[in-house]
Amino acid sequence: MARGKLRIYLGAAPGVGKTYAMLAEAHRRVERGTDCAVAFVEHHHRPRTEVMLHGLEQVPRKEIQYRGSTFTEMDVDAVLARRPRVALVDELPHTNIPGSRNTKRWQDVEELLAAGIDVVSTVNIQHLESLGDVVESITGVRQQETVPDEVVRRADQIELVDMSPEALRRRMAHGNIYKPDKVDAALANYFRPGNLTALRELALLWVADRVDEYLNEYRREHRVSTIWGSRERIVVGLTGGPEGRTLIRRAARLAEKGAGGEVLAVYISRSDGLTAASPKELAVQRTLVEDLGGTFHHVVGDDIPVALLDFARGVNATQIVLGVSRRRSWQVIFGPGVGATVARDSGPDLDVHLITHDEVGKGRGLPVTPGTRLGRSRVIWGWLVGVLGPVLLTWLLTSAAPAVGLANDMLLYLTLTVAAALLGGLFPALASAVVGSLLLNWYFTPPVHTLTIADPKNIVAIAIFVGVAVSVASVVDLAARRTHQAARLRAESEILSFLAGNVLRGETTLEALLERVRETFGMESVALLERTGETAPWTCAGSVGPGPAGIPEDADVDVPVGDHMALSLRGRVLPAADRRVLAAFAAQAAVVLDRQRLQSEADRAKELAEGNRIRTALLAAVSHDLRTPLAGIKAAVTSLRSDDVEWSEQDRADLLEAIEEGADRLDNLVGNLLDMSRLQTGTVTPIIRESDLDEIVPMALGGVPEDSVELDIPETLPMVHVDRGLLERAVANVVENAVKYSPAGERVLVSASALADRVELRIVDRGPGVPDEAKDRIFEPFQRYGDSPRGVGVGLGLAVARGFAEAVGGTLHAEDTPGGGLTMVLTVPTAPDRRPEQPDLSAAATS
Repeated sequence: MARGKLRIYLGAAPGVGKTYAMLAEAHRRVERGTDCAVAFVEHHHRPRTEVMLHGLEQVPRKEIQYRGSTFTEMDVDAVLARRPRVALVDELPHTNIPGSRNTKRWQDVEELLAAGIDVVSTVNIQHLESLGDVVESITGVRQQETVPDEVVRRADQIELVDMSPEALRRRMAHGNIYKPDKVDAALANYFRPGNLTALRELALLWVADRVDEYLNEYRREHRVSTIWGSRERIVVGLTGGPEGRTLIRRAARLAEKGAGGEVLAVYISRSDGLTAASPKELAVQRTLVEDLGGTFHHVVGDDIPVALLDFARGVNATQIVLGVSRRRSWQVIFGPGVGATVARDSGPDLDVHLITHDEVGKGRGLPVTPGTRLGRSRVIWGWLVGVLGPVLLTWLLTSAAPAVGLANDMLLYLTLTVAAALLGGLFPALASAVVGSLLLNWYFTPPVHTLTIADPKNIVAIAIFVGVAVSVASVVDLAARRTHQAARLRAESEILSFLAGNVLRGETTLEALLERVRETFGMESVALLERTGETAPWTCAGSVGPGPAGIPEDADVDVPVGDHMALSLRGRVLPAADRRVLAAFAAQAAVVLDRQRLQSEADRAKELAEGNRIRTALLAAVSHDLRTPLAGIKAAVTSLRSDDVEWSEQDRADLLEAIEEGADRLDNLVGNLLDMSRLQTGTVTPIIRESDLDEIVPMALGGVPEDSVELDIPETLPMVHVDRGLLERAVANVVENAVKYSPAGERVLVSASALADRVELRIVDRGPGVPDEAKDRIFEPFQRYGDSPRGVGVGLGLAVARGFAEAVGGTLHAEDTPGGGLTMVLTVPTAPDRRPEQPDLSAAATS
């Protein structure tokens, strides 16, 4: 039996119209004669969606009893028995009620697909498992109902249902998504423009990646090797020279001209040790390309044009941006250069842009190689010129240009010897001198075709030729090697200068420094190991790359740093010349590690200083704020005990009331001080359990006048997962603060609503409000905003409230009240196994 096909409507946020689009697709299929049935669709009381269900066959749902309530879920057996050609299943990530056939609805869908039934379903981007952390960081809401990415990726068709944030908020304001009493809370929280824009970007990027997967899969299956310009991918070839910044900016402008353009900067280094590029300049270019929205790649390859083209084709690039060669005009004799080679071999499907810049024709110097070796390719060419060159020259002189004279013949052979020395060094030049002298003797020195020499003058000439050839070869080889050594030392000095500058300025972390070591020397992994003594085990202070060495003996290269530290590298054995620079890296790594530890100690000292500041403030509070109510209590008690005055019953009542008010103030101040002390020392241990918010909030209002607060706590709210006592204390402090700053006759509104997997409590007052720059400061200990008089508290109420809210897994922040005032928003998590009997906002948010 063939497996059914899955089509998914993917939405960027709740309310964009996924269910509506799915039902519209069903109506189109029914009109074409396709057998469609609604297996499960939730319209959430949205009129337009409910209308779309008319005319479609609906499979009866299955009723399940759970904790005294009745819930309905999709009846998988009934759908399998009905066996429609296409089944509509809404809310793919939905968690089924305990007692259902499967735990998750996507598992129900898998059964339908296995039975050969095509399924059309809906998913919101925030319910993809891999994006849970990202969505939580954006919206502050952790999605409990998720679906594995692989389930969605396996879909045969994925259609994005998109809507601009402004249009979605208008739909929300018009009541087309949630009930009117939930609109304000939704617009102020989950449906903020920033949240919706970020979710929309996530959806677009995820779908774009999925489209890339489809395209790459198709290209693999059909063995398509040519590049398809589905979107502009521009590869920028960097040399590490100063022209790289110009190339990156030009590539970014090219990418902006097309939708979805992407810039990939690549630097290709040779596999034989240190590179000629300036690490400082490469770091600047890496930062620049990342700031412009591109990515930086480091590739190792000995043949730069081939490596560049392989990389471009591997990422399905459409354009390559290169700089015009910095080589001088005469250097073209050594080859066409990277730009010309890439342009020649790129083919018709890959455009190559050669960009002019200020460094054109100024020269780029000789490449730096490890040690004093000239490189394999140059040595091979040196031997070819030194051995085959004299043979070819002899053939030309004997066949095409005879009788030019022995002196001229010697100069021509000497030219080949110098060329061999320039290309391959001393030994190819010596070989050229020997071969040239033998050929001169055999073909051009009388008697010819023998190794004997008749004229003594010719013997002296050939001897001088050999001596001059060897001398010139030695000098040229020495000069070439010194040039390469100087270029290498220059590269090393740039590396060390950049390294020391960054470390001294504190701009390099240990991981970044180790990554620099790995890239510079082309290693697989780098680790900094340390131990406390000679016999103590090694521990890893930091590492980069896969499979770092655990002990120095396991590494391909290890450099000791002091007595108890070592830098260990894996990948290949380095020549001795590279270890000089590596030793400097190792020493700087130890310095960076020490600086990081000193920074940690400084942070701890800062915390101690903050603790001292709080203790100082506490002493000030004790000396003033606590003494004030004590003075009032003592004065009232002294007055009552005085025998000189005859107090009336009303006077006694007033004095007793003053004593009681002072004692209450003392109790509140001491309670806040003790609570803050517990928060500062980390001794708050919440006891988390399921609780009803409509029971906690009324208990927290005991310290405020009865007519000063208006409650709006629905009984249908889900259970919350909190410490009842801590939450009650946090609510009490926030409400007392709101009542204190509310104008006379204005009541504080305390309302609650459910949103996804949390419950939100909003305490709204009409007081003077707080400016934006002070909204975070009011939650700091011993802070009182504005002109609040001394003696009304020590400024700990909101600090304690936020501390207790975070201790139970919630949040507390301040917002402006529309029309003036301040709104405190307290969010707490819902119980994981409880859902509201009649889900409103939280249930709708999963559609």
